[in-house]
Amino acid sequence: MSYPGYPPTGYPAFPGYPPAGQESSFPPPGQYSYPSGFPPVGGGAYPPTPSSGYPGAGGYPGAGGYPGAGGYPAPGGYPSAPQPGGAPSYPGGQGFGAPPSGAGFSGYPQAPSQSYGGGPSQVPLPGGFPGGPMPSQYPGGQSPYPSQINTESLPSYPVFSPVSVDYSSEPASMTQGTQGTIQPAANFDAMRDAEILRKAMKGFGTDEQAIVDVVANRSNDQRQKIKAAFKTMYGKDLIKDLKSELRGNMEELILALFMPPTYYDAWSLQNAMKGVGTQERVLIEILCTRTNQEIREIVRCYQSEFGRDLEKDIRSDTSGHFERLLVSMCQGNRDENQNVNHQLAQEDAQRLYQAGEGKLGTDESCFNMILATRSFPQLKATMEAYSRMANRDLLSSVGREFSGSVESGLKTILQCALNRPAFFAERLYYSMKGAGTDDSTLVRIVVTRSEIDLVQIKQMFSQMYQKTLSTRIASDTSGDYRRLLLAIVGQ
Repeated sequence: MSYPGYPPTGYPAFPGYPPAGQESSFPPPGQYSYPSGFPPVGGGAYPPTPSSGYPGAGGYPGAGGYPGAGGYPAPGGYPSAPQPGGAPSYPGGQGFGAPPSGAGFSGYPQAPSQSYGGGPSQVPLPGGFPGGPMPSQYPGGQSPYPSQINTESLPSYPVFSPVSVDYSSEPASMTQGTQGTIQPAANFDAMRDAEILRKAMKGFGTDEQAIVDVVANRSNDQRQKIKAAFKTMYGKDLIKDLKSELRGNMEELILALFMPPTYYDAWSLQNAMKGVGTQERVLIEILCTRTNQEIREIVRCYQSEFGRDLEKDIRSDTSGHFERLLVSMCQGNRDENQNVNHQLAQEDAQRLYQAGEGKLGTDESCFNMILATRSFPQLKATMEAYSRMANRDLLSSVGREFSGSVESGLKTILQCALNRPAFFAERLYYSMKGAGTDDSTLVRIVVTRSEIDLVQIKQMFSQMYQKTLSTRIASDTSGDYRRLLLAIVGQ
């Protein structure tokens, strides 16, 4: 997409401004601003993952093996848009120079607040495959980020807003923490719901719509009560009955919804490491995004349900710096203080620079220590300090210094510090991108975020990809499976 009048006279072709070592020969930051929509982002085709059912574990579910939640594309660069007085960062190792910070800059639109607090995050650009091809435009054909430049200070350079998004009147859910699409049902009656499910499965055929109506409109805690009431009333196991009536993706989704959240995470981790090969992306998605309490409960559940030590399994299935990062995550000891220490952020930024960009080779332990122990709001402040100091965002530096699974893990932590809903929105996008659908990833994210922040994830998905999540799901799935997913996600 081209913009008349950009870049201003004297600027070289974008990206690559300013060339390394030649910053002083170009106009200083703040004199001009690039238009909305740069840089183009996205990624390559997302490989589909075969589906083969669930494995047995703790009574859930039967034999067959959970479908491979195969590799995500390596997460792309999320720029941290600046707050007034702060410095932003640009994505992915493209060598962009310092962004506008002087006269005429009035800040970028804000993204939803995070459940961990620390103030509103900033809207990121959706990432692509690090080192891979960058498409010529957004998936939706236009940039979802309108420019908010003070045009009075730039009278000779028009400002373009290809997409109109009113950030001055954000929905309440965008400014008041996080919100799930599933809420506990009022006037809940576990025995009545158990009877409805029994009738839906009795006799020839199955009334899938009745099952959808109950399951999609009850919280997970209420579903546990329905399971207990079903066994009390009929002397039968609801899960076994559902397994005998359902098949394929619909079975997978229903069983995931009836697993307690902690059990589902523990089961997903165990399944990612059993058998030949390891699904590193599943380990990263769970261990690098959960709270301390959630991780500690997962570790206990893993031991009690599967009789195994999670840390030992991680050590036996991974190695090197990736192993050390996951072991650090397993401790559940991240600082969760919401107060930001700006002096510490400056010191950490200096340490990270000296451990990576500022030396030959990389001191991986320094990155591990800071990213595994600092709170998410503190990490966000560190990223801003790093951008000011190094003239490069921390995400792109991680991409230059690391590779493979450890790179993906470190970037996941940083992306969650910037904008957790956008991280999951990107994961959902790539689970449905290209030929085929990675159904296990789609199911896992929709189920695990349905009572936490799926409302914000939907909003970020629309902003990032110019298409609603429900529209994308409807085009990539079918039958009762699609009906249940849409009932959970909502419009």
